[in-house]
Amino acid sequence: MSRGTEAPARPEVILPDVLQAGLSLVFCGTAAGRRSAAERAYYAHPGNLFWRALFEAGLTPRQLAPADYPLLPRYGIGLTDLAKRHAGNDSELPRDAFDVPGLVARIERHRPQWLAFTSKNAARAALGHAVDYGVQQDCLGSTRLFVLPSPSGQARGHWSLEPWLVLGRLYRALQAASDATTTGHDAAGASR
Repeated sequence: MSRGTEAPARPEVILPDVLQAGLSLVFCGTAAGRRSAAERAYYAHPGNLFWRALFEAGLTPRQLAPADYPLLPRYGIGLTDLAKRHAGNDSELPRDAFDVPGLVARIERHRPQWLAFTSKNAARAALGHAVDYGVQQDCLGSTRLFVLPSPSGQARGHWSLEPWLVLGRLYRALQAASDATTTGHDAAGASR
């Protein structure tokens, strides 16, 4: 290919996915905000309630800072976005910014037990229909879905911690069941 006819380079991924097999819960937003893109950290704007909500819902043992996002797999939690190569407010994103097939492929590959959308907009874009907060009837493969109010400061008028608390209870029940299964296997193996 000559220099004048080279295909344009694909933009870089703004924030890397925090995904691996065995996660209990993955959070999915629409796209990194400008502050998150600049700091290369999820939910980095000081007005964003994500990290506080994680802690208050009992999903992390302490309130993490945005730069701590790589620690989340320790707690069985992962992160991703619908738009991996664009940053900004949803209204500023190009029409083709959301990569729903890419999200589905990532979730089906890593198979977390729950995928929680951090806004109705993210869930609507991924599922193709209106949603309410809470547990959804839809699944992605074997992954159950949950919709949360956006923790963004710009969505403060729709903010409620209650759905986050419900998700925290579901998560802790899942963790307790997993721990009981692991302990049961350990005890069975030890008694042989």
